[in-house]
Amino acid sequence: MTAIAETAPRPSFAILVAISAIGPLALNLMIPSMPGLEKTFGVPYGTVQLTLTLYLIGMAVCQLIYGPASDRFGRRPLLLAGLSLFFVASLLAAIAPTIELLIAARLVQAIGGSAGIVLARAMVRDVFTREKSASVISYITMAFVVAPMVAPVLGGALEYYSDWRSGFWLLAALGAIVLIAAWITLPETHTTRNTDQQNFFSNAGKLFALPRFRHYTFTLGFTSAVFFAFLGGAPHIMIDVLKRTPLEYGVWFACISLGYMFGNFLSGFYTQKFGIDRMIMAGCVITVLGGFLCLASAISGQLSPATLFLPMALAAFGNGLTIPNGTAGAISVDPRMTGAAAGWSGFAQMAMGSAASQLVGSLQTGWPLAVFWFMAGASMLALAIHWLALRRG
Repeated sequence: MTAIAETAPRPSFAILVAISAIGPLALNLMIPSMPGLEKTFGVPYGTVQLTLTLYLIGMAVCQLIYGPASDRFGRRPLLLAGLSLFFVASLLAAIAPTIELLIAARLVQAIGGSAGIVLARAMVRDVFTREKSASVISYITMAFVVAPMVAPVLGGALEYYSDWRSGFWLLAALGAIVLIAAWITLPETHTTRNTDQQNFFSNAGKLFALPRFRHYTFTLGFTSAVFFAFLGGAPHIMIDVLKRTPLEYGVWFACISLGYMFGNFLSGFYTQKFGIDRMIMAGCVITVLGGFLCLASAISGQLSPATLFLPMALAAFGNGLTIPNGTAGAISVDPRMTGAAAGWSGFAQMAMGSAASQLVGSLQTGWPLAVFWFMAGASMLALAIHWLALRRG
């Protein structure tokens, strides 16, 4: 390990999981309620889709702020500020009387929740070496994916037995618990601060000038677009087309989370043996297979919950191999800009994911197969980028 990795205080595994999970939990909890919000507020589905799309955009943009700012000011103060904002926004969402206020509250909720995602990655890289950090990120992801795995089931049950507001009250309570735990237990891991104002604002240009950073970042972006395209289209397919309930959507979604969790488990176990790049290649190939199986089932007219969710579970397994390794590769290109690299690579994931999600949500009424074509195309682009980068050395 490097000198930094040997001397920096290490946050507990539990707190890293908790701060990483709160944002994805809020993202997934309300997805089963989205078709119902269309009827509750009397608005088009494209408007309801903004509760998801703007959440993703908020997560994307704020990672650009949290990452570089934490290089300068430290990880802990930025994280505590983000968790506080998440708590307040969850309360506002729970009492929102209109769809406009709900969308605004979701955006603010995303701004707060994104802190844990990017800063947990930066903290891991602060205290571990490149290959070890990929394994640690994999195990953290495997653990915190339990939250988004349970979230659609829980959200569907709350929608079925209560209403969509109860989910936000639950998120507010969980946000308060995580905030208090982080305040008490979380150490500062970034002990060498970057106080050069010019470097703070020029890190993006320096990072994207590096071919390795571009390679890992765009591979991550297109891989994530597969998953978020599915999030944008699957509720409509499942609930409006296949006439299933939000609760059934949540139960079937557990297959996807289990696939992603298993991919992360294997990534944590095998990355130090096979290396980051080989694990990414395996993940990209598997994601392509899952994406095209989804497309084949739709084109052949064989759509059912099983043919919708099981191929996506395979794609999620591939994501579980690709994303932690791609993240570790991206944030390791320059140790002086770990936070900035975590922010920009996370931004690419969220920005490309939100674009795919909103496009699918907007197009699927007139083009029912949009989600499946987006998934297949994005998976192929991720594989092509990684394959070309490896050929060029």
